[in-house]
Formats: sequence, structure tokens, C-alpha cells
Amino acid sequence: MSLPAPSPALDPVVRHLYVHVPFCPTICPYCDFHVLTRRAGLVERYLEQIEVEAAGLAAAYTVELDTVYLGGGTPSFLRDEELAALVGSVRRHLGWGRVENTLEVNPGTVSGARAAHWRTLGFDRASVGVQSLDDATLKFLGRQHDAAQARDAVTTLIGEGFRVSGDLITAVPGQPLLSDIQGLVDLGVGHVSAYTLTIEPGTEFARRGVTVQEDDERRGFEDTEAALGALGFTRYEVSNYARPGQESRHNLAYWQGRTYLGLGPGAAGHYPADGGWQMADGEQQRAPNVLTVRRTNPHLHEWLTGAAGEAEAIDATEFVTDALFMGLRLRAGVDLADLSRRSGLDVAEVYAAPIAQNVARGLLTLDGDRLRATPDGWWVLNRVVTDFLEI
Repeated sequence: MSLPAPSPALDPVVRHLYVHVPFCPTICPYCDFHVLTRRAGLVERYLEQIEVEAAGLAAAYTVELDTVYLGGGTPSFLRDEELAALVGSVRRHLGWGRVENTLEVNPGTVSGARAAHWRTLGFDRASVGVQSLDDATLKFLGRQHDAAQARDAVTTLIGEGFRVSGDLITAVPGQPLLSDIQGLVDLGVGHVSAYTLTIEPGTEFARRGVTVQEDDERRGFEDTEAALGALGFTRYEVSNYARPGQESRHNLAYWQGRTYLGLGPGAAGHYPADGGWQMADGEQQRAPNVLTVRRTNPHLHEWLTGAAGEAEAIDATEFVTDALFMGLRLRAGVDLADLSRRSGLDVAEVYAAPIAQNVARGLLTLDGDRLRATPDGWWVLNRVVTDFLEI
């Protein structure tokens, strides 16, 4: 199968920015993200390198931001002046989101004065790591806040005018999941992200031998949808639920296969191929038929030296399989005609066999150009996408 030249239908303008803040007050026993506790001088050096990297991204790409997302780590753990300096670097070089600007928030860092400060910096959406509203569950998860602090944090943020999303972890032994869901909705959130407790290698939970049963995963998966659906929330992505108009615009960009910048240690980005990119040895690289480039920054100490990290050229085939893997997570699914236009491949024709196989298995549906995963397909999405990789 011959590959086309890069598609002119791909947007050359980058409209989304992810900023990674790796600092946390403590490390949760289930966490496998690039996080660390703060040390003397580290935050200052981090902010200096953010300024340098933001300037470099601005020079390499055409940027007109719709969304900005500060994740971590615990971005709200930064002191007020530190967060202001970080936002200043972003605004100075890359601008600010015209549609949505999200700050990830730990409940224990919230006060009325701090929430008001975050609003003045330009944040209008807060993603709050509630995880549970049950103190015993929070203690098991190693969280430093209690249920009362979580409730107060959400109430305070809503009072300051934030659109608030609450994170929940499901399939935790002994967790009163339905009570957690009802309590979070009663607080007034417009969005809920519900993630199954996953035991990753190298985490404290893995070292302790903590396990999650598949039956508990499936029950949490189904009970969460039923409960939130009855409360007026739509499951618009495998793990995300929203009231109408409250979807995460930033995360939709990931699931829809759009390009985005990654700023900070460990941050991943999906870049237009014509913006220039470097391999770890510093040499400029391009390959024929490259549509986009995925790059992952190194972890903090190497990143502070200006190291380039890892880069991967994405051709049309990889672009399509990535877009299918991400897009099938959405209730809306994937528009195959649009994906063909953006990739230059006739997706419906090239992947006719795996589409037909998975439709027959009841894992996908095809309505015109719209390919969607069924609820059973969502549960085994990795297996479904493997069929597309084998073409």
C-alpha cells in the first residue's frame, strides 16, 4: 500500500497546549505519572526552563491557542507567585486559550483567596482530584485530603465561577461508589471523570501486592454510567461524563486526533510535521510521508538541561490507527470521511475487513461514515484496535 504525500487537510496551526507541572506534596500509592516532591531550588529552575522551552515552541510552530491545560503532578501546589510566573511565560510566548483554560487542583490546596487568584490568571475550568467522598476510601488511596475538604474545594471553586470537573476512582475495595457519585453531583459539578483503579508496575500499590478484580472493574464501569445517566450526565467518552455543553474541550482535542504542544518535563505533544523537530542527538530529521510528529519530553533533571527527548514520525497509517484508537473512545465515534480527508487514505476501504469483523462481533457499529464502539467494544477497545494494526 503506497502512502500519500502529507495531507493539506491537516491544520498547520496548533490550537492546544498541555503544560506539565511535576510537583506534588506527596506521591499517591497508585500514581505512575512523572511526579516528585519539591526540593530547594527545583521549582525556580523549572520555571526558568519553561520560559526557554515556551520560546522555542513559539519559534517553531504557528500557534493560536483555543485551550490550555495545566496538569501534573499538582499545578495548584505551586505558590501563587510561581503559578503567576508560569502563566506569564505561556502568555508571553504562546498566548492563552480563547475557549477553555483548565487547572488541575488538589482539594487540599484550595481557599477562596487562591481560587480568586487563579481566576485572575485566566483559568476558567478546574479539574479537581476528589477521587472519593468517603474518608475510608481516601485513606486507602493515600490521599492527603478528607471528604470535607473535597466538598469545600468544589463549592469554593464553583462559587468563584469555575466550570468544575470532579475526578473519581472506581473499583476501590469497599468504596461506596453510588454515594460518591451522588455526592459529587449534588455539589454542582458539570463534569465527572471516572477512572478504574489501575495497579501499575513500580507503584507503591504494586509493591504491596494490591490487586483489582476484573468483575469489580466491570461493575464500576457499568454502575457509573447508569448512575450518572440517571442524574443528567452523558457519557461522551469512555471515562468522562458531562452535562450538555460541559465537555472538556481540551481533552476532546486529544481524542479527535488534533495537534497540541507539550510543555514541561515528561510532557507529550502531537505536532505538525512542518514545524521542525529534533531527535535526541540534536539532528534535524524528516522522513517521507510524515503527517505529524509525536514527542515526549524527558523527565525533570534531564529536561532541565534542554535535552530534546524522544520523537516519532507519524505516517498516514499510524495517523489513522492512532485516530481510531483515540476516536473510538468517544460516544460520537470517528467520521471515516473526515479521517480520510485528513490522512489521505481511504479509511473505509483500507480497513474494510477489521471494520466488518468487529461489527459482526457486536463491538463496533457503522452508520454511513460514522464508526462507533458499542459498550462491549469500549470494554475491549485495545483488542478491537489490534485488528486494525494487523492490516
